[in-house]
Amino acid sequence: MRAFGNRSCVPGGSYAKNGSGKFNDIDEEEFSRLKRLSVDAVWYTGVISHATRTHFRSVPDNDPSLVKGEAGSPYAIRNWFDVDPALAVNVDNRMAEFEALVRRTHAAGMKVIIDFVPNHVYREYRSYFSDENFYRLDGPLHLPASLNSSYVEDPALATGNDVFHAWPSETDWFDTIKLNYEQRSTWSKMLSVLKFWVEKGVDGFRCDMVELVPAAFFEWAFRALRAQHPGLIFIAEVYDKNNYRRYGSAGFDLLYDKSGFYDALRGIVQGERPASCLTQEWQHLGEHQPQMLNFLENHDEQRLASDFFAGSAKAGMAAFAVSLLFNTASFMLYFGQEYGERGMEAEGYSGRDGRTSIFDYCSVPSICRALSGRLTVEESVVYKEYCRLLRIASADAIFSKGKTFDLMYANPASDHFNPDRQFAWMRGYAGSGMAIVANFAPTPVDVDVFIPQEAFDYLGVAAQAHTVHFHVAAHDYTRIDVTK
Repeated sequence: MRAFGNRSCVPGGSYAKNGSGKFNDIDEEEFSRLKRLSVDAVWYTGVISHATRTHFRSVPDNDPSLVKGEAGSPYAIRNWFDVDPALAVNVDNRMAEFEALVRRTHAAGMKVIIDFVPNHVYREYRSYFSDENFYRLDGPLHLPASLNSSYVEDPALATGNDVFHAWPSETDWFDTIKLNYEQRSTWSKMLSVLKFWVEKGVDGFRCDMVELVPAAFFEWAFRALRAQHPGLIFIAEVYDKNNYRRYGSAGFDLLYDKSGFYDALRGIVQGERPASCLTQEWQHLGEHQPQMLNFLENHDEQRLASDFFAGSAKAGMAAFAVSLLFNTASFMLYFGQEYGERGMEAEGYSGRDGRTSIFDYCSVPSICRALSGRLTVEESVVYKEYCRLLRIASADAIFSKGKTFDLMYANPASDHFNPDRQFAWMRGYAGSGMAIVANFAPTPVDVDVFIPQEAFDYLGVAAQAHTVHFHVAAHDYTRIDVTK
């Protein structure tokens, strides 16, 4: 959240110099903008109090050598029952400001999602936990010499990213320590964390790095929570698609489709994989397709329009259309993506890497222009197209409710269709059918797509097998109503 609403970005700048976005920045005007994007839930990142180099009155300071960047990682939690003071206008009133944001979000007809980080906490966070909640190692902790740290930890505790020795590297999560789920007290304490935020009005949780936590914990915790709050939403940050079934069965509503559709679409956009590879990805999902959360950006991944990915918002539009319109899976929109944000600034701890930093007090150029009413022509065009496609995906029943039929098997390579660069599918609902072609090529194409009788029969559309001609712009998509 700290980057939204912030207008300053001196690389590596302190809180005093750059400031931070605030809970109060998310106001009625912003909710109106989100409604135009058909948003029904907002994931507020970095809400929970986490390690930082910034001094705040009445908030304990952290060892600066353990903190990544000036602002610190939002995933190095230092107090599970408090919010980040940098996000408040009045630090002493910070929880009330968050609760007001929850009420505003609900009044706008949207749900509130925040992070739940079950695998690890900030290295100095001991007040809520006891020794048994961590993995104790032999001997003292040896932090990387580059940190120039005098921090003492003896015995050393296992580092968050499953480093079970006392010498974490600079690329490890050295600012965190791993929680021990072999101890049932860890289960109870983390369930209490979830209950606390549910009582604050939070509707759901994006659960961080779930594959490092036993699926049985989530199944147990979700059952307990849903007994009192049946509408809670749980989203799993899961990377290995071979684990989708395990965590889907544990009770998660949505699962990141990172190693499936995201990796496939990125490979296609960058010319490293054929468009036809999407077929095997959705087939692998089986009955879990509706549980998937599609995305093209998040805080971990590089911006779609960055030099490291598509190079521009336009070059990523075909991937966007497939993510939204292929099936009924949910879609996650990362702030600024709707303007074609490129994320090509070097904010400080986070260099010029195509991402918006989560470690620095920084701003997002396209968001700044949007808030001041000064979008570029290109950004305005991208925003309007995002609004249009998101509205189609959420409001048109053929896409929000309809079934999907993959047309690729019926359209092998020919003079009129290139399965390396084009992907074709069909959606059907209540007797209506729509054929869609996404073109990943950098030039416009004319393609002929054969729709077999099997597709019409499966989708319940009264029509005969026939071939449909498409003209598709570069990096774009086209849909044609094929209802007889």
